[in-house]
Amino acid sequence: MKRTARELQKEQTKALLLKTAYNVFSEKGIMNTRVSDIAQAAGVSHGTIFVHFRSQEAMIEEVVAAYGQKIALRTHTLAQSCGHLSELLRAHLHGIMEFEPFYTRLVIENRLLPTGAKDSIITIQSAISFHFSQAVQRERERKSAQNDGVPSYLLFNMWMGLVHYYLANGDLFAPEGHVIRRYGETLIESFIKLLMVKEEKQNE
Repeated sequence: MKRTARELQKEQTKALLLKTAYNVFSEKGIMNTRVSDIAQAAGVSHGTIFVHFRSQEAMIEEVVAAYGQKIALRTHTLAQSCGHLSELLRAHLHGIMEFEPFYTRLVIENRLLPTGAKDSIITIQSAISFHFSQAVQRERERKSAQNDGVPSYLLFNMWMGLVHYYLANGDLFAPEGHVIRRYGETLIESFIKLLMVKEEKQNE
């Protein structure tokens, strides 16, 4: 069924609001942003926001869901062709790097976000966790290592904790605003070395 001009305009306005909110959230922070900030940046009235979103919380959830899906899909696509763990970690960081300012806000403000937004963050992490466990398993098989070492889910948590720590403290590590670009390779190399040391100790 053909959509009317009014319906098309409504869709375009909502897409504009989602994109604008994403940009403002990335710059100012999610919970620090007022509805009026987004309305002003988008060039629309305050009331227009609530034509498309029933509340500020609903808007936050929808923006995080929309861009969380983009991050998850990009990460999953990059991870599919990776054989070695180092390649997978690099793919993960590249998937995040395209959305780094916004993703960093998710990391910092996670506990303050609405429930729906927190669920979207879990979806982002799920996009890489399966590939991570598969890569760890392949790495252990290549080295003929025993599989009773550190569980892959703990290794995954360690990796995520390392990345998130650097992102959350980006003002210290990379004041220019590009944490992953500046420290990505260092994080990968350090984590691989840590994994190798743990595997060697298990086999002693």
